This record gives sequence, structure tokens and C-alpha cells, in this order.
Amino acid sequence: MTLIELTVAIALIMLIIAITVIGSKAWKRGSDRATCVLNLRSVQVAARSYQNLYGYNYGGRPYADGGTQDIAQHLLDKGYIEKRLFDQIKGQSTCPGGGTYTCLVPDVFPPQGELYIKCSLSESGEHQPEPGSYTDW
Repeated sequence: MTLIELTVAIALIMLIIAITVIGSKAWKRGSDRATCVLNLRSVQVAARSYQNLYGYNYGGRPYADGGTQDIAQHLLDKGYIEKRLFDQIKGQSTCPGGGTYTCLVPDVFPPQGELYIKCSLSESGEHQPEPGSYTDW
């Protein structure tokens, strides 16, 4: 092999590696976003199920079951969500992309069309469900 052939072969290998790295990063970001949106959906569906089962209105507060009106605590105690989701709601663990979940009013059921929790990365539009797609959650 001549030096030119060797240089071309190395350049092609480096190009393939660069494309692979860029593609894997994009795949990871998409995967993190999808997992975060699924977490938002799981919590929202659990809160709405609890609200409907016990007859609470939008904007209402649950009874102080177990000494607390915190909806997330009720969802955990009654088995609607796992401990992992509870920790994320409380900000004790992060979403897959490194953002944090916040619940502005933990003891009030959100109005229809609003989410119970939000991800801090939703500000940039990354970890946010499509507008209007979560009204039936």
C-alpha cells in the first residue's frame, strides 16, 4: 500500500466512526425523551385514575389519608405508581436525560389538559409531550 491509500483508508474509517458516534448520541437523546414522556404519562394516568376512582374534582384536594394530602404519596401507598416514579416526582432522582421533575401543587388535582408533573427539560421543548396529545391522559 502506498501512503496515499493508507491515508484514504484511515480517513474513511474515521468518517464511519464519527457517523456512528453522532447517530448513537441522537438515538440516546430520543430514547431519553421517550422514557421521560412515558414517565409523565404514567404519573398522569395514575393521578387521573385515583381522582376518578375516589370521586375528586379537578382542582380538588384529596382527603388527608394517612395524615397527608400529597397526591404522590397517596398514589404510592395505594399502589398506583412505583417507588422509582415517586422518587422522581419528589425530585430525589432525575429523568433519563438528567432533568428533574417538579410538581407545582402536590396536593391538588390539576385541571383537565394540564400535567401533574413537568420535566425541567420541557422548557427547551425536549422532554415535553406533543401539545394537545395529553388532554386525554
